[in-house]
Formats: sequence, structure tokens, C-alpha cells
Amino acid sequence: MDYQAIKAAAEGYRADMTRFLRDVISLPGESTQEKATAERIVEEMKKLGFDEAGTDKMGNVVGRMGKGKTLIAFDGHIDTVGVGNIENWDFDPFEGYENDTEIGGRGTSDQLGGVISAVYGAKIMKDLGLLNDKYQVMVTGTVQEEDCDGLCWHYMINEEDIRPEFVVITEPTDGNIYRGHRGRMEIRVDVKGVSCHGSAPERGDNAIYKMAEIIGEVKELNERLHYDEFLGKGTLTVSEIFFTSPSRCAVADSCAISIDRRLTDGETWEMALEELRALPSIGKYDAKVSMYSYERPSYTGVLYPIECFFPTWVIPEDAPATKAAVAAYRGMYGEPKVDKWTFSTNGVAIMGRNGIPCIGFGPGHEDQAHAPNEKTWKDDLVRCAAVYAAIPTLYTESQ
Repeated sequence: MDYQAIKAAAEGYRADMTRFLRDVISLPGESTQEKATAERIVEEMKKLGFDEAGTDKMGNVVGRMGKGKTLIAFDGHIDTVGVGNIENWDFDPFEGYENDTEIGGRGTSDQLGGVISAVYGAKIMKDLGLLNDKYQVMVTGTVQEEDCDGLCWHYMINEEDIRPEFVVITEPTDGNIYRGHRGRMEIRVDVKGVSCHGSAPERGDNAIYKMAEIIGEVKELNERLHYDEFLGKGTLTVSEIFFTSPSRCAVADSCAISIDRRLTDGETWEMALEELRALPSIGKYDAKVSMYSYERPSYTGVLYPIECFFPTWVIPEDAPATKAAVAAYRGMYGEPKVDKWTFSTNGVAIMGRNGIPCIGFGPGHEDQAHAPNEKTWKDDLVRCAAVYAAIPTLYTESQ
């Protein structure tokens, strides 16, 4: 493995990757609105000589390089969150900016930069003759991750019959290699009341008061959830609240909350629901605890409903995919830190639901995700492209 040649090739594409990323961030692409972004990525893949480049029926970008037996995938989602309050931005999030070291714009760290590095990582493999009859590389630009992480891969695995040997997730890793993260659930709690005129509230049954008691117990439950030495503690928080009432001069006759539940290793969705159902106030007020489902069509019109459960996953530190990623990084940039994500990724479906090993390494920083003034670093793009180019050869040589 000529690591210096790989590093030089990646450095040679610094300007191309910068241009490509700036092109992509100029195309707003929130979940279900990724069409223009997908088309731009396919265009770049074709220009760079990918053997195959296109989109599937859901709209996911799929590019392939090489013809070998073992399929190794590099995944990055191409949708972004919205910009939020534009007054919190110091620059136009879609025009973006660049200087000698940084590129700013919505989606630069989360996580369009990862897609750009993966596309050019595959190009480097081709340039340097690293592709062989042992493996082929697939680079995906997946949709709807911000809305429903993993839905895209659950679809590709089960409907398109795509099943790689392992997947490199290119979400931002702060320069580290990640081997897992907590899972999550989207839970809803509903409670009923009886409305009456607000001038005589004793005639009714206020659903908001009932929910206030429930919320207090939910907050307390968070303090005693399970702890895992690697992934840390399970958590939950109330993220939304809804109510119905005949008017502002009436007692509320229903109230509901959404709960963001993070699952650490050893916790299950059944456990999470039962812990809530066991709260005294839930039984006292006959509240309903349920899991949300996601039913929103992709930009191509494909509707693929799924429950909002996103499983925890962890890959061993001595797993072949982990060792290949560590060896690739070590060969060019020194000893990496092996850690975990705080947030969730498409790994919830790839490994969590379907058992395909994942390893994480991507440009940008986690703290840039969903934040105003989002940015990434040009050095990260170069470094990740180089490491991506080396991983498949190191993996297949070790098998």
C-alpha cells in the first residue's frame, strides 16, 4: 500500500472537492426535496468515470466502481435540515463561503461533505489501480435520513436486494473512527379530558393538568435509565406538546406529548414503552403510550412506511471493518481515536435492523450538525478521501 501516493492523490483533488461541495450546498435539499442534489451528485460520478451512476426508485443515489465480488459501501445522506431562524446565520446558508481552511453552508458537516469525500475516494481507487477482482465499491447518497434515519437503507436492502459486506458511514466524526451509537425511538403519550367554560374549571377535567403530572414523572424517569460503559446512558426528553380545547376560554379536553427516547446498549423498544406505561400517572389517568410511524413519500413518490424505532448498534473494536479503518488512518495520519457518535445515523437500519457491520469515519464535526453557521474543513475532506481509498484493499487483504 503506497500511502504517500494516496495522500498525494487526495490532496490533488482538494480544489475539486471544494467546488463540488459548494455546488451541492447551493441546492436546498431538505428531506423529500433532494432531487436537484441527487442529480448533481450523479453528474459528478459520471464525470469521474464511475462504472454505474444513477438513482433507485426511492431516489437514493447509487454509484459503483469496480467489478469484484465483495461489495463495500460508503454511505452519506444528501438531505439536510432547514436553516431555522435565518437571523442566527452570519452568512447565506446556501451561498455559503470558503476561506483557506473552511467551507461554510447548510449541510457541510451534516453531511454532504462525507458524500463528496466518498465520491473522490472511489476516484482515487480507480486512479491508483487499487480496484481489483476482490471487491467493488458502492457510494450512496441517501434520502430522508433527517426525517427517518435508516429508512433509505431498509428500503435498499429489502426492496433493491443490496447487501454489502460492510458499510462505511460518512457522517462527521470529529476526526475519529466511530464504531456505534445509541438507538432511539419517537414515542407519543395521549391523555383525555373534558372541556367546560374557563370561568368554572371545576366543571371540566383539564387534560393539560393531567399531562403536567405525567411530564414530572417522565423527567424523573430519565434520571434512572440504564447505563452502558461504552455508549453511556439511555435518555429521554419531552420534545413536543399538543392540546385541543374549544377556545382560549375553555378547559383543554386532550393533551399529548412527543418523547425523544435514546436507547443505550441492552435497552429494547418494548422495555422503553413498558417503563413509561408503568409510571403511576400513566395508569392514574388512563394515558395511551404509543410509538410513532413514519409515512411520508420520497421525492420520487415512493411511500415506505416504518415504525419510528431506530435500533442501537455497536461493532467490536477487533472487527475486520474496524481494523481496516484504523489501519488505513494509521498508515497516513497516525493513531486514531476509536469512539462513538452522540447522535443517530443510517447505521440503525444497516446494522441495527439488518445486521450488516458499519464503521464510521467522516469529515466535519458533530457539533456543527443542525447548528447555524455550519461549516466543515478542507483538510477533513482530503483526509477522509484518502482513508476511504485505502480501506477496501486493507479489508480484503485481511480476509
